[in-house]
Amino acid sequence: MTTTTSCTSCVFFDDNTKQTAAAAEAGVCRFNPPAPQSGVESKSLWPVVTAEDWCGHFTAQRVAARAA
Repeated sequence: MTTTTSCTSCVFFDDNTKQTAAAAEAGVCRFNPPAPQSGVESKSLWPVVTAEDWCGHFTAQRVAARAA
């Protein structure tokens, strides 16, 4: 079995969120905290990523934890 290092294989990738309703192939990264948005009444948002994105936080151990 080949493991990819894309966000879709990461334990921190969440594609079940209303925050990204406009993008079918997008989700949010739950590794880093939500980032504040500009504006007085704006909410902080999780970083939006696509399933094919990747970062340096990916490890084989996290893939194994997600599969368990």
